[in-house]
Amino acid sequence: MKTPSKLFTKTLSALIILSALNIRSVCTFLFHAGRIDDIFPASCAAAEIICYILIAYINFYPTLTSRKISTRRNKILEDGIALLQIFLATTVIEIICCIVMLIIGLPAGEDITFTHAFFWLRQFGLAFLIECLLFWNGILRVYLTSVQLGIKWRVIGAVCGLIPVVHLYVLCRIIRIAGNEVVYENEKYLLNQIRAENQECRTKYPILLVHGVFFRDFRFFNYWGRIPAELKRNGAVLFYGNQQSAASVARCGEELAVRIKQILQETGCDKVNIIAHSKGGLDSRYAISRCGAAPCVASLTTINTPHHGCIFADYLLDKIPGSVCAKVAAKYNAALTLLGDREPDFMEAVQDLTASACARLNQTMPDDPQVYYQSVGSKMNCASSGRFPLNMSYPMVKHFDGVNDGLVAVDSMHWGCRFIPVAVPAGRGVSHGDMIDLNRENIFGFDVREFYVNLVHQLKERGF
Repeated sequence: MKTPSKLFTKTLSALIILSALNIRSVCTFLFHAGRIDDIFPASCAAAEIICYILIAYINFYPTLTSRKISTRRNKILEDGIALLQIFLATTVIEIICCIVMLIIGLPAGEDITFTHAFFWLRQFGLAFLIECLLFWNGILRVYLTSVQLGIKWRVIGAVCGLIPVVHLYVLCRIIRIAGNEVVYENEKYLLNQIRAENQECRTKYPILLVHGVFFRDFRFFNYWGRIPAELKRNGAVLFYGNQQSAASVARCGEELAVRIKQILQETGCDKVNIIAHSKGGLDSRYAISRCGAAPCVASLTTINTPHHGCIFADYLLDKIPGSVCAKVAAKYNAALTLLGDREPDFMEAVQDLTASACARLNQTMPDDPQVYYQSVGSKMNCASSGRFPLNMSYPMVKHFDGVNDGLVAVDSMHWGCRFIPVAVPAGRGVSHGDMIDLNRENIFGFDVREFYVNLVHQLKERGF
Protein backbone atom coordinates (compact mmCIF):
# COMPACT_ATOMS: atom_id res chain seq x y z
CA MET A 1 0.00 0.00 0.00
CA LYS A 2 1.35 3.41 -0.95
CA THR A 3 2.22 5.87 1.80
CA PRO A 4 -0.10 8.92 1.72
CA SER A 5 1.46 12.02 0.23
CA LYS A 6 3.06 14.52 2.58
CA LEU A 7 0.56 17.21 1.60
CA PHE A 8 -2.36 14.93 2.38
CA THR A 9 -0.99 13.89 5.79
CA LYS A 10 -0.22 17.49 6.76
CA THR A 11 -3.72 18.54 5.71
CA LEU A 12 -5.21 15.67 7.73
CA SER A 13 -3.13 16.70 10.76
CA ALA A 14 -4.34 20.30 10.43
CA LEU A 15 -7.98 19.16 10.19
CA ILE A 16 -7.62 17.04 13.34
CA ILE A 17 -6.24 20.02 15.26
CA LEU A 18 -8.94 22.37 13.97
CA SER A 19 -11.58 19.78 14.89
CA ALA A 20 -10.27 19.55 18.44
CA LEU A 21 -10.30 23.33 18.77
CA ASN A 22 -13.75 23.94 17.33
CA ILE A 23 -15.89 20.85 17.84
CA ARG A 24 -17.15 21.95 21.29
CA SER A 25 -17.87 25.47 20.06
CA VAL A 26 -19.86 24.21 17.07
CA CYS A 27 -21.82 21.67 19.11
CA THR A 28 -22.63 24.23 21.81
CA PHE A 29 -23.79 26.75 19.24
CA LEU A 30 -25.99 24.20 17.41
CA PHE A 31 -27.45 22.85 20.68
CA HIS A 32 -28.50 26.31 21.88
CA ALA A 33 -29.87 27.08 18.44
CA GLY A 34 -32.06 23.97 18.65
CA ARG A 35 -30.38 22.31 15.68
CA ILE A 36 -29.27 19.18 17.61
CA ASP A 37 -30.62 17.30 20.60
CA ASP A 38 -28.88 16.79 23.94
CA ILE A 39 -27.28 13.47 22.97
CA PHE A 40 -24.97 15.07 20.44
CA PRO A 41 -22.94 17.19 22.89
CA ALA A 42 -21.89 13.97 24.66
CA SER A 43 -20.78 12.50 21.33
CA CYS A 44 -18.94 15.73 20.55
CA ALA A 45 -17.09 15.47 23.89
CA ALA A 46 -15.98 11.94 23.02
CA ALA A 47 -14.83 13.09 19.59
CA GLU A 48 -12.96 15.97 21.22
CA ILE A 49 -11.05 13.56 23.49
CA ILE A 50 -10.12 11.41 20.49
CA CYS A 51 -8.85 14.53 18.70
CA TYR A 52 -6.66 15.41 21.70
CA ILE A 53 -5.13 11.94 21.63
CA LEU A 54 -4.44 12.36 17.92
CA ILE A 55 -2.86 15.78 18.57
CA ALA A 56 -0.45 14.15 21.00
CA TYR A 57 0.42 11.62 18.28
CA ILE A 58 0.88 14.41 15.72
CA ASN A 59 3.43 16.09 18.00
CA PHE A 60 5.51 12.92 17.84
CA TYR A 61 4.82 12.08 14.18
CA PRO A 62 3.66 15.26 12.39
CA THR A 63 3.30 13.52 9.05
CA LEU A 64 1.36 10.67 10.73
CA THR A 65 4.10 8.18 9.90
CA SER A 66 7.34 7.00 11.48
CA ARG A 67 8.70 5.70 8.17
CA LYS A 68 12.46 6.17 7.82
CA ILE A 69 13.29 7.96 4.59
CA SER A 70 16.69 9.41 5.45
CA THR A 71 19.03 9.90 8.37
CA ARG A 72 17.59 10.36 11.84
CA ARG A 73 18.69 13.99 11.91
CA ASN A 74 16.97 14.73 8.61
CA LYS A 75 13.77 12.98 9.73
CA ILE A 76 13.66 15.12 12.88
CA LEU A 77 14.22 18.23 10.76
CA GLU A 78 11.47 17.25 8.32
CA ASP A 79 9.05 16.64 11.19
CA GLY A 80 9.94 20.03 12.68
CA ILE A 81 9.14 21.74 9.38
CA ALA A 82 5.84 19.86 9.17
CA LEU A 83 4.90 21.06 12.67
CA LEU A 84 5.67 24.67 11.78
CA GLN A 85 3.65 24.43 8.56
CA ILE A 86 0.70 22.93 10.45
CA PHE A 87 1.09 25.66 13.08
CA LEU A 88 0.93 28.43 10.47
CA ALA A 89 -2.09 26.95 8.69
CA THR A 90 -4.13 26.16 11.79
CA THR A 91 -3.32 29.50 13.46
CA VAL A 92 -4.61 31.51 10.50
CA ILE A 93 -7.73 29.36 10.09
CA GLU A 94 -8.44 29.30 13.83
CA ILE A 95 -8.23 33.10 14.09
CA ILE A 96 -10.82 33.37 11.31
CA CYS A 97 -13.05 30.74 12.94
CA CYS A 98 -12.89 32.48 16.33
CA ILE A 99 -13.86 35.83 14.79
CA VAL A 100 -16.81 34.28 12.92
CA MET A 101 -18.09 32.32 15.93
CA LEU A 102 -17.63 35.31 18.19
CA ILE A 103 -19.82 37.41 15.89
CA ILE A 104 -22.58 34.85 15.29
CA GLY A 105 -22.40 33.36 18.78
CA LEU A 106 -23.09 36.51 20.80
CA PRO A 107 -26.71 36.63 22.05
CA ALA A 108 -28.50 39.45 20.22
CA GLY A 109 -29.63 42.25 22.56
CA GLU A 110 -28.30 40.49 25.65
CA ASP A 111 -25.42 41.27 27.95
CA ILE A 112 -22.42 38.94 27.91
CA THR A 113 -22.70 36.68 30.93
CA PHE A 114 -19.96 35.01 32.94
CA THR A 115 -20.79 31.74 31.14
CA HIS A 116 -20.24 33.35 27.74
CA ALA A 117 -16.98 34.96 28.89
CA PHE A 118 -15.73 31.69 30.37
CA PHE A 119 -16.62 29.81 27.18
CA TRP A 120 -14.64 32.18 24.96
CA LEU A 121 -11.71 32.42 27.35
CA ARG A 122 -11.56 28.64 27.35
CA GLN A 123 -11.70 28.59 23.54
CA PHE A 124 -8.90 31.12 23.13
CA GLY A 125 -6.80 29.59 25.90
CA LEU A 126 -7.08 26.10 24.44
CA ALA A 127 -6.15 27.34 20.96
CA PHE A 128 -3.18 29.25 22.39
CA LEU A 129 -1.84 26.23 24.29
CA ILE A 130 -2.16 23.82 21.36
CA GLU A 131 -0.60 26.27 18.90
CA CYS A 132 2.25 27.00 21.33
CA LEU A 133 2.89 23.27 21.64
CA LEU A 134 3.03 22.91 17.85
CA PHE A 135 5.29 25.93 17.40
CA TRP A 136 7.85 25.17 20.11
CA ASN A 137 7.96 21.50 19.23
CA GLY A 138 8.61 22.41 15.60
CA ILE A 139 11.06 25.28 16.08
CA LEU A 140 13.20 23.36 18.57
CA ARG A 141 13.47 20.44 16.16
CA VAL A 142 14.49 22.76 13.34
CA TYR A 143 16.95 24.81 15.44
CA LEU A 144 18.62 21.69 16.86
CA THR A 145 18.99 19.77 13.58
CA SER A 146 19.28 22.24 10.69
CA VAL A 147 22.75 22.93 9.34
CA GLN A 148 21.80 25.46 6.69
CA LEU A 149 20.07 27.92 9.04
CA GLY A 150 23.40 28.83 10.53
CA ILE A 151 23.80 31.32 13.36
CA LYS A 152 22.39 34.16 11.25
CA TRP A 153 18.84 32.90 10.83
CA ARG A 154 18.70 31.43 14.31
CA VAL A 155 19.47 34.86 15.76
CA ILE A 156 17.06 36.62 13.37
CA GLY A 157 14.33 34.15 14.34
CA ALA A 158 14.90 34.76 18.04
CA VAL A 159 15.06 38.56 17.72
CA CYS A 160 12.05 38.93 15.41
CA GLY A 161 9.87 36.38 17.19
CA LEU A 162 7.79 39.01 18.98
CA ILE A 163 7.46 41.52 16.13
CA PRO A 164 4.00 41.20 14.49
CA VAL A 165 3.92 40.39 10.77
CA VAL A 166 7.74 40.37 10.64
CA HIS A 167 7.79 37.14 12.63
CA LEU A 168 5.55 35.49 10.02
CA TYR A 169 7.95 36.44 7.21
CA VAL A 170 10.95 35.19 9.21
CA LEU A 171 9.18 31.94 10.08
CA CYS A 172 8.30 31.35 6.41
CA ARG A 173 11.94 32.01 5.47
CA ILE A 174 13.18 29.57 8.10
CA ILE A 175 10.74 26.94 6.83
CA ARG A 176 11.93 27.50 3.27
CA ILE A 177 15.65 27.23 4.13
CA ALA A 178 15.13 24.10 6.24
CA GLY A 179 12.75 22.63 3.63
CA ASN A 180 15.36 22.98 0.88
CA GLU A 181 17.87 21.32 3.18
CA VAL A 182 15.55 18.35 3.73
CA VAL A 183 15.02 17.84 0.00
CA TYR A 184 18.77 18.16 -0.67
CA GLU A 185 19.79 15.73 2.08
CA ASN A 186 17.09 13.20 1.20
CA GLU A 187 18.26 13.12 -2.41
CA LYS A 188 21.86 12.65 -1.29
CA TYR A 189 20.81 9.89 1.12
CA LEU A 190 18.97 8.04 -1.66
CA LEU A 191 21.92 8.49 -4.03
CA ASN A 192 24.29 6.97 -1.48
CA GLN A 193 21.88 4.10 -0.88
CA ILE A 194 21.78 3.33 -4.61
CA ARG A 195 25.55 3.36 -5.08
CA ALA A 196 26.49 1.86 -1.69
CA GLU A 197 27.57 -1.47 -3.20
CA ASN A 198 29.81 0.21 -5.77
CA GLN A 199 32.23 1.56 -3.12
CA GLU A 200 33.07 4.36 -5.56
CA CYS A 201 35.69 5.89 -3.25
CA ARG A 202 37.43 2.64 -2.31
CA THR A 203 40.82 3.53 -3.75
CA LYS A 204 43.78 1.17 -3.93
CA TYR A 205 45.68 3.36 -1.47
CA PRO A 206 44.23 5.23 1.55
CA ILE A 207 43.45 8.95 1.36
CA LEU A 208 45.49 11.41 3.43
CA LEU A 209 43.69 14.73 3.97
CA VAL A 210 46.11 17.57 4.67
CA HIS A 211 44.79 20.83 6.17
CA GLY A 212 45.89 24.39 5.42
CA VAL A 213 47.43 27.16 7.47
CA PHE A 214 46.08 28.33 10.88
CA PHE A 215 43.86 25.27 11.30
CA ARG A 216 44.33 21.90 12.91
CA ASP A 217 42.68 18.49 12.62
CA PHE A 218 40.30 18.47 15.56
CA ARG A 219 38.26 15.49 16.64
CA PHE A 220 35.00 17.37 17.23
CA PHE A 221 35.26 20.02 14.50
CA ASN A 222 36.41 18.57 11.21
CA TYR A 223 38.40 20.94 9.03
CA TRP A 224 36.88 19.23 5.98
CA GLY A 225 33.26 19.66 7.07
CA ARG A 226 30.86 16.99 5.80
CA ILE A 227 33.30 15.71 3.16
CA PRO A 228 35.01 12.91 5.17
CA ALA A 229 31.71 11.31 6.21
CA GLU A 230 30.52 11.36 2.58
CA LEU A 231 33.74 9.77 1.36
CA LYS A 232 33.60 7.07 4.04
CA ARG A 233 29.98 6.28 3.14
CA ASN A 234 31.26 5.53 -0.35
CA GLY A 235 34.10 3.30 0.76
CA ALA A 236 37.07 5.64 1.29
CA VAL A 237 39.74 4.93 3.91
CA LEU A 238 40.80 8.28 5.38
CA PHE A 239 43.63 9.66 7.47
CA TYR A 240 44.58 13.22 8.47
CA GLY A 241 47.89 15.08 8.24
CA ASN A 242 47.94 16.41 11.81
CA GLN A 243 50.82 18.76 11.01
CA GLN A 244 51.18 22.07 12.85
CA SER A 245 48.81 24.83 11.89
CA ALA A 246 51.40 27.62 11.73
CA ALA A 247 54.93 26.72 10.75
CA SER A 248 57.17 26.90 7.72
CA VAL A 249 56.59 24.70 4.68
CA ALA A 250 59.79 22.85 5.53
CA ARG A 251 58.80 22.01 9.11
CA CYS A 252 55.28 20.97 8.13
CA GLY A 253 56.64 18.92 5.25
CA GLU A 254 58.93 17.01 7.60
CA GLU A 255 55.98 16.29 9.90
CA LEU A 256 53.92 15.01 6.97
CA ALA A 257 56.69 12.69 5.84
CA VAL A 258 56.72 11.09 9.31
CA ARG A 259 52.91 10.90 9.27
CA ILE A 260 52.88 9.12 5.90
CA LYS A 261 55.27 6.45 7.17
CA GLN A 262 53.04 5.96 10.24
CA ILE A 263 50.02 5.39 8.00
CA LEU A 264 51.89 2.84 5.86
CA GLN A 265 52.94 0.93 8.97
CA GLU A 266 49.39 1.02 10.32
CA THR A 267 47.67 -0.09 7.11
CA GLY A 268 50.31 -2.23 5.43
CA CYS A 269 49.78 -0.28 2.22
CA ASP A 270 52.65 0.74 -0.06
CA LYS A 271 51.47 4.30 -0.73
CA VAL A 272 48.90 6.99 0.05
CA ASN A 273 46.86 9.41 -2.04
CA ILE A 274 47.21 12.95 -0.70
CA ILE A 275 44.44 15.55 -0.98
CA ALA A 276 45.77 18.82 0.41
CA HIS A 277 44.11 22.19 0.84
CA SER A 278 45.77 25.63 0.68
CA LYS A 279 49.25 25.68 2.27
CA GLY A 280 48.85 21.95 2.89
CA GLY A 281 49.61 21.48 -0.81
CA LEU A 282 52.99 23.17 -0.41
CA ASP A 283 53.69 21.13 2.74
CA SER A 284 52.88 17.94 0.84
CA ARG A 285 55.09 18.83 -2.12
CA TYR A 286 57.98 19.49 0.29
CA ALA A 287 57.44 16.12 1.98
CA ILE A 288 57.53 14.39 -1.41
CA SER A 289 60.48 16.26 -2.92
CA ARG A 290 62.70 17.00 0.07
CA CYS A 291 61.82 14.51 2.82
CA GLY A 292 61.96 11.20 0.95
CA ALA A 293 58.19 10.59 0.87
CA ALA A 294 57.99 10.23 -2.94
CA PRO A 295 58.08 6.38 -2.98
CA CYS A 296 55.21 6.41 -0.47
CA VAL A 297 52.87 8.71 -2.43
CA ALA A 298 50.78 7.60 -5.41
CA SER A 299 49.10 10.93 -6.12
CA LEU A 300 48.91 14.51 -4.86
CA THR A 301 45.75 16.56 -5.43
CA THR A 302 46.07 20.14 -4.26
CA ILE A 303 42.96 22.22 -3.52
CA ASN A 304 43.25 26.03 -3.92
CA THR A 305 46.95 25.90 -3.06
CA PRO A 306 49.05 29.06 -3.66
CA HIS A 307 51.76 27.23 -5.64
CA HIS A 308 53.02 30.54 -7.03
CA GLY A 309 52.33 32.47 -3.84
CA CYS A 310 50.34 35.62 -3.18
CA ILE A 311 51.60 39.00 -4.36
CA PHE A 312 49.15 40.51 -1.88
CA ALA A 313 51.07 38.84 0.98
CA ASP A 314 54.34 40.38 -0.28
CA TYR A 315 52.70 43.80 -0.29
CA LEU A 316 51.33 43.46 3.25
CA LEU A 317 54.62 42.29 4.74
CA ASP A 318 56.41 45.12 3.00
CA LYS A 319 54.00 47.82 4.16
CA ILE A 320 53.06 46.75 7.69
CA PRO A 321 55.62 47.87 10.32
CA GLY A 322 57.72 45.11 11.85
CA SER A 323 56.53 45.96 15.37
CA VAL A 324 52.90 45.45 14.35
CA CYS A 325 53.73 42.13 12.68
CA ALA A 326 55.55 41.02 15.83
CA LYS A 327 52.55 41.82 18.07
CA VAL A 328 50.09 40.04 15.78
CA ALA A 329 52.41 37.04 15.52
CA ALA A 330 52.81 36.83 19.30
CA LYS A 331 49.03 36.78 19.85
CA TYR A 332 48.49 34.14 17.15
CA ASN A 333 51.32 31.98 18.44
CA ALA A 334 49.89 32.10 21.97
CA ALA A 335 46.44 31.10 20.74
CA LEU A 336 47.79 28.32 18.50
CA THR A 337 49.85 26.92 21.37
CA LEU A 338 46.65 26.57 23.41
CA LEU A 339 45.07 24.73 20.46
CA GLY A 340 47.85 22.14 20.38
CA ASP A 341 50.73 23.43 18.23
CA ARG A 342 54.11 22.62 19.74
CA GLU A 343 56.18 25.47 18.27
CA PRO A 344 53.89 27.72 16.21
CA ASP A 345 55.49 30.46 14.13
CA PHE A 346 52.96 32.78 12.53
CA MET A 347 55.54 34.76 10.55
CA GLU A 348 57.23 31.64 9.15
CA ALA A 349 53.89 30.41 7.83
CA VAL A 350 52.87 33.75 6.29
CA GLN A 351 56.26 34.43 4.71
CA ASP A 352 56.22 31.06 2.94
CA LEU A 353 52.97 32.05 1.23
CA THR A 354 54.39 35.13 -0.48
CA ALA A 355 55.04 35.09 -4.23
CA SER A 356 58.77 35.62 -3.68
CA ALA A 357 59.07 32.74 -1.18
CA CYS A 358 57.06 30.34 -3.38
CA ALA A 359 59.28 31.15 -6.36
CA ARG A 360 62.30 30.05 -4.31
CA LEU A 361 60.48 26.98 -2.94
CA ASN A 362 59.41 25.83 -6.39
CA GLN A 363 63.06 25.72 -7.50
CA THR A 364 63.86 23.35 -4.64
CA MET A 365 60.72 21.18 -4.88
CA PRO A 366 60.68 19.58 -8.34
CA ASP A 367 57.85 17.16 -9.14
CA ASP A 368 58.73 13.51 -8.71
CA PRO A 369 57.98 11.35 -11.79
CA GLN A 370 56.67 8.56 -9.55
CA VAL A 371 53.84 10.77 -8.27
CA TYR A 372 50.71 11.86 -10.16
CA TYR A 373 50.15 15.59 -9.59
CA GLN A 374 46.88 17.42 -10.22
CA SER A 375 45.36 20.63 -8.87
CA VAL A 376 41.92 22.11 -8.21
CA GLY A 377 40.98 25.78 -8.09
CA SER A 378 37.81 27.76 -7.43
CA LYS A 379 36.86 31.42 -7.67
CA MET A 380 34.41 33.82 -6.08
CA ASN A 381 32.20 35.90 -8.38
CA CYS A 382 32.12 38.99 -6.18
CA ALA A 383 33.17 40.23 -2.75
CA SER A 384 29.77 39.49 -1.17
CA SER A 385 30.13 35.83 -2.21
CA GLY A 386 32.37 34.95 0.69
CA ARG A 387 31.83 35.05 4.41
CA PHE A 388 33.95 37.20 6.69
CA PRO A 389 36.90 37.73 6.33
CA LEU A 390 37.03 36.52 2.71
CA ASN A 391 34.51 39.17 1.65
CA MET A 392 37.00 41.79 2.90
CA SER A 393 40.14 40.28 1.38
CA TYR A 394 38.65 39.42 -2.04
CA PRO A 395 38.88 42.92 -3.61
CA MET A 396 42.42 43.46 -2.29
CA VAL A 397 43.65 40.10 -3.58
CA LYS A 398 41.91 40.80 -6.90
CA HIS A 399 43.77 44.11 -7.19
CA PHE A 400 47.18 42.48 -6.78
CA ASP A 401 46.71 38.88 -7.97
CA GLY A 402 43.58 38.83 -10.15
CA VAL A 403 40.59 36.47 -10.05
CA ASN A 404 40.65 34.65 -6.72
CA ASP A 405 38.81 32.64 -4.08
CA GLY A 406 39.09 35.32 -1.41
CA LEU A 407 42.70 34.46 -0.53
CA VAL A 408 44.47 32.79 -3.45
CA ALA A 409 44.52 33.81 -7.12
CA VAL A 410 43.31 31.17 -9.59
CA ASP A 411 46.55 31.56 -11.60
CA SER A 412 48.52 30.59 -8.50
CA MET A 413 46.53 27.37 -8.03
CA HIS A 414 47.71 25.67 -11.24
CA TRP A 415 50.08 22.76 -10.70
CA GLY A 416 50.70 19.30 -12.11
CA CYS A 417 49.55 17.61 -15.27
CA ARG A 418 45.88 18.45 -14.77
CA PHE A 419 44.00 21.47 -13.44
CA ILE A 420 40.33 21.15 -12.45
CA PRO A 421 38.52 24.52 -12.39
CA VAL A 422 35.54 25.00 -10.07
CA ALA A 423 33.24 27.83 -11.08
CA VAL A 424 29.57 28.68 -10.61
CA PRO A 425 28.49 30.90 -13.53
CA ALA A 426 25.76 32.67 -11.57
CA GLY A 427 25.46 33.51 -7.89
CA ARG A 428 28.09 33.67 -5.21
CA GLY A 429 30.85 31.52 -6.62
CA VAL A 430 33.00 29.16 -4.53
CA SER A 431 35.38 30.55 -1.92
CA HIS A 432 38.58 29.27 -0.31
CA GLY A 433 36.57 28.02 2.69
CA ASP A 434 33.77 26.56 0.56
CA MET A 435 36.23 24.14 -1.03
CA ILE A 436 36.62 22.35 2.31
CA ASP A 437 32.97 22.77 3.36
CA LEU A 438 34.12 25.02 6.19
CA ASN A 439 30.67 26.53 6.72
CA ARG A 440 28.70 23.32 5.97
CA GLU A 441 26.72 25.32 3.42
CA ASN A 442 24.76 23.96 0.45
CA ILE A 443 25.81 26.14 -2.49
CA PHE A 444 23.49 26.44 -5.48
CA GLY A 445 25.26 24.98 -8.50
CA PHE A 446 28.09 23.31 -6.55
CA ASP A 447 27.80 20.21 -4.40
CA VAL A 448 31.12 20.08 -2.53
CA ARG A 449 30.55 16.59 -1.13
CA GLU A 450 29.70 15.16 -4.52
CA PHE A 451 32.71 16.95 -6.00
CA TYR A 452 35.05 15.08 -3.65
CA VAL A 453 33.28 11.77 -4.26
CA ASN A 454 33.90 12.22 -7.99
CA LEU A 455 37.47 13.38 -7.37
CA VAL A 456 38.33 10.28 -5.33
CA HIS A 457 36.43 8.03 -7.75
CA GLN A 458 38.63 9.36 -10.57
CA LEU A 459 41.72 8.45 -8.54
CA LYS A 460 40.28 4.95 -8.17
CA GLU A 461 39.68 4.77 -11.93
CA ARG A 462 43.35 5.71 -12.51
CA GLY A 463 44.42 2.78 -10.37
CA PHE A 464 45.46 4.81 -7.33
